[in-house]
Amino acid sequence: MQPSEQFCPNLTCCARGQIGQGNIRVHDRKRQRYRCTMCKRTFSARRETMFEGLRTATELVVIVVTLLAFGCPVQAIVQAYGRDERTVASWRDRAGKQCQRVHQAIIEQGQLDLIHVQADEMRVKARSMVAWMGLAMMVSTRLWLGGVVSRTRDTCLADRLLRQVRACSQAACTLLICTDGWAAYPNSIKRAFRDKVKRTAGRGRASLQFGSDLHIGTGIKHTVNKRLTEVVRQISHGSMAQAMQLLQRSAGGQVLNTSSIERLNGTMRERLATFTRKCRHAAHRLQGLETGMYLIGSTYNFCCFHQELSRRTAGEVHRPLRQTPAMASGLTDHLWCLSELLWDKVAPAFWVEPKRRGRPRRRPVTADSLPKRPRGRPRTRPLPDPNQPKRSRGRPRKIPLCSFTV
Repeated sequence: MQPSEQFCPNLTCCARGQIGQGNIRVHDRKRQRYRCTMCKRTFSARRETMFEGLRTATELVVIVVTLLAFGCPVQAIVQAYGRDERTVASWRDRAGKQCQRVHQAIIEQGQLDLIHVQADEMRVKARSMVAWMGLAMMVSTRLWLGGVVSRTRDTCLADRLLRQVRACSQAACTLLICTDGWAAYPNSIKRAFRDKVKRTAGRGRASLQFGSDLHIGTGIKHTVNKRLTEVVRQISHGSMAQAMQLLQRSAGGQVLNTSSIERLNGTMRERLATFTRKCRHAAHRLQGLETGMYLIGSTYNFCCFHQELSRRTAGEVHRPLRQTPAMASGLTDHLWCLSELLWDKVAPAFWVEPKRRGRPRRRPVTADSLPKRPRGRPRTRPLPDPNQPKRSRGRPRKIPLCSFTV
């Protein structure tokens, strides 16, 4: 147990999310528990990971999740390891939520110079329903940027997908986005990449505008009897000359295309058993599709070498330098194993002291020469003269009657 590598997960603690500050102590080595010296609360070493609350051996869980990430059906795992089907499905959902947290903490931080992005959606046949999954990819490094699952193929799906792409992109960078002929993409891209621009000085509302560095390419496919006959490539926004320069810079081909994202669609269908077109283990709920998508996408980004990213170093012609999409994007420097992905902890944001409402407790110190501000209502009558005797208050004093003698 290493307390220096842990952080306090308590959201109400003033030291939450801070690593190496000396506030974490070992509380119980047998049960693997830590204690925070600031909030005096204890927490498990499995907190904020996929294994939180699980009593099963960690090695078995990692093996089952690995099989799920590479296309093994749930029913096969049930027969091989003697586990209940609902248990295996819950492990898949836990792993997918863990991968989603890692994806948002590492990739969706606005640090990538995307250059060239391809977006596409695919139809998923599930039990008693049809779902749509939208995916986006950075072409130069083959990095999966995010995905959205929805029951309908509408504008909301495109808006949610492009907002994820915007969360990964740097501010004010030159970008080419290639899509298919779906009419919802151009307007969704413009809404996602617009910024507030103040045209006039002084008071007034800022207008939302998208910059001139954004280029949108579209490839419309025409088919006859389910055979491709023609592909019309055009620029929906921007200039063709700059789009071709970005295309060559990202090594994405010679013409506008969506081949890279379509290859990723094939990987998704290959590795997620519920994506098989005709099968008896189709998905029941959208949650299973979403968690499976994040599990495969994060495994694709961090845990698998990509063939197109192999580069030969100087002096070693016969030895290619193998890279994952995350390594090519500069997000990590080594190949992650699946256990490392499932054990990775996402630290919460640092605690910020809330602002106090009302009067401040201590007034600012003023100069001694200045008189203090009087309290209460201002005086309307003049102050009494101290030389004059005070006026008696209340009723006059009763004088007793004198007794007369005869």
